[in-house]
Amino acid sequence: MAGRLEGKVAFITGAARGQGKSHCVRLAEEGAKIIAVDLCENIDTVRYDLGSDADFADTVAQVKAVGGEIVATKGDVRERSQLKAALDAGLAKFGKLDIVCANAGILPIKGRDPQAFVDAMDVDFGGVLNAVGVTLPHLTAGASIILTGSTAGLIEGSVNNPALGPGGSGYGLAKQFIVKYTEVLALQVAEKMIRVNAIHPTNCNTNLLHNEDLYKLFRPDLPNPGFDDVLPAFNVFQAMPIPYIEPRDISNAVLWLASDEARYVTGVNLRVDAGSYIKAPNGFG
Repeated sequence: MAGRLEGKVAFITGAARGQGKSHCVRLAEEGAKIIAVDLCENIDTVRYDLGSDADFADTVAQVKAVGGEIVATKGDVRERSQLKAALDAGLAKFGKLDIVCANAGILPIKGRDPQAFVDAMDVDFGGVLNAVGVTLPHLTAGASIILTGSTAGLIEGSVNNPALGPGGSGYGLAKQFIVKYTEVLALQVAEKMIRVNAIHPTNCNTNLLHNEDLYKLFRPDLPNPGFDDVLPAFNVFQAMPIPYIEPRDISNAVLWLASDEARYVTGVNLRVDAGSYIKAPNGFG
């Protein structure tokens, strides 16, 4: 039986780990060929580990393990020329493009260095602009652009919470921009039958959540909080009694938006958040 994305080609940024890795595997399971890109380096203002060469190699191995094909290229989403080179490598093999997942993102919340604000904006929103910029000329009717936002872009307080620092403000602002960008871009490409949507996750089980700085943000009352310490605080964030969602929960939404099942769904900011927004639309804290 053919998969839901049989014959389609997907371009995915931030593909070495976390949500991006999950998207690559899930879409490949449904028949999509994958063009993957990741920096595979750390960024100075981000204290948790970003994707590595080993992580990227694992993405390739997992895609192949489910019978998929993949072209994986190292590249920085902040550099449009590098994204174009990664895309061109994939197009040389697969010949076309149907799906864009602008997923790469960082959350640098430690310290008061304004460079953290710049880095967050450059990756989390600039990376979206660059991904769309290099892929749009190759998209035709039926194509789907899917942007990764965050509930931080929907609730109040994500750009002016002093506990988040400059990097957290940059993250929140970038995710706010994605909300409106999704709607406006969708209108520009609708006549070409190209769709644009964004997915806004709550806390997700990745390194962006599980790191020392985030743990201290959720439990400032403890000098060195661990996993067990933060779980009750994580649970408070969602209306459903869970601490976080899994990357595959987001990948399943990506799959639907990428498929022909959502052929008339465009300009939508879709929350996959276990009710975090309806619980606290005016923010937490």
